[in-house]
Amino acid sequence: MYVAKESRYQTMSYRRCGQSGLMLPEITLGLWQSFDQSSTEKTARDILTAAFDLGVTHFDVANNYGVPPGSAETMLGRVLRTDLAPHRNELVISTKAGWTKWPGPYGDHGSRKYLVTSCDESLKRTGLDYFDIFYHHRPDRETPLIETMTALDYLVRSGKTLYVGLSNYEHDEAIEAFGILRELGTPCLIHQPVYSMFEREPEEGGVLDVCSQNGVGVICYAPLAGGLLTDRYLNGVPSDSRASRNTMYLKTTQLTPEMLTTLRGLNDIAAQRGQTLAQMSLSWVLRHDIVASALIGASRVSQLEDCVKAAGSPPFSEEELKSIDSIIMSLDENQRKHPYPIR
Repeated sequence: MYVAKESRYQTMSYRRCGQSGLMLPEITLGLWQSFDQSSTEKTARDILTAAFDLGVTHFDVANNYGVPPGSAETMLGRVLRTDLAPHRNELVISTKAGWTKWPGPYGDHGSRKYLVTSCDESLKRTGLDYFDIFYHHRPDRETPLIETMTALDYLVRSGKTLYVGLSNYEHDEAIEAFGILRELGTPCLIHQPVYSMFEREPEEGGVLDVCSQNGVGVICYAPLAGGLLTDRYLNGVPSDSRASRNTMYLKTTQLTPEMLTTLRGLNDIAAQRGQTLAQMSLSWVLRHDIVASALIGASRVSQLEDCVKAAGSPPFSEEELKSIDSIIMSLDENQRKHPYPIR
C-alpha cells in the first residue's frame, strides 16, 4: 500500500498562480502520453506516486488524452482511488475540453452543451467530485465567446470546478476572454500556451504581458519541445524513443545536423550551469515571474526525477541568456517553430 513520503514538500518550490491564492509546484506532471490503455497501471502508479513524493502536487489531463480519448482520465482515476485518495486535498487536478471527443455536432469546440457535458463525463472517468481547474482547451471562433465563458462560469458556480483556465488563446482573444470572465465574477485563474526556448510566441506575441496585466497565471506546455530539449538525442536516436517511432509529435527528420549542433551547444551551457539540458530548458521558461509552472510529461520515473531538479534553480546571467539566444537563432525558423502539433 502506498505511503507518501513525509519529505515531499522539502525540495519542490511553489509559486502563486497570478493574483489568486492558489500555489502551484514549479513542475507539473501532464498525462498527455504514457497514461492510457497502452500503459500498465503499474507504470502510471509508479510515475504519479513518485511525482507526489517529489512535491509535484498538480496533475494535468484532458478529455481527449489517451487512446482511446478519455483513457488518460480513466487511468488517473484508478491511481487516485488506489493510492492518492487520502491526499486529495493536497492535489490540484486539472482537465480540459475543446478538441474532438465524440462524433456529431456536440462533441467539439466551445458550446455550453459540449463543455458542461464534457466536464460531467470527465468527473465520472476520474471518479472525482470536482476539478480544481477546468480549461477551455482552444478558442472556438464560431461560437460566441460569451457563451463559452458563461459555460465556464457555470461550472464554477455549480461546484464542478474551483477555477477555470484557457489554453492556446492568442493575445486579443485572451484579453476579451479575461474581461468577460472578470465581469461574470469568475476571473480566469490560468492560461496554458505552448512555450519553450524554441517556441517563443507567448513572449513575442504579448500573451505573457497580457496575463501579467490581468493577474492571470501562466503554465507553459511543451517546454522541452517534445523531447528535443533534453539529452535524449545528443548522440543519436535511442530505439525506444519517440523520434524512433516517427510519431506525429517528433520525427527523425527533425534531428538535422543543424538541430544536433544547436542541442549540443545548449547542452554545453547547461553543463556550465550544473544542469542537464532538460533542467535548463525548464529553468528558462520559469525565469518569468508570471510563469507559475512548467508542464512536463514522463514515461519513466527517472525522467521525472531529472526534471524536478529544475525547481528553485539559480537565475540566468545576461551572458547566459544571450548565448542561448545566439545558438537558437542560428536555426532556421521552421526548425524551431512548433516541433509538433499544438494539442
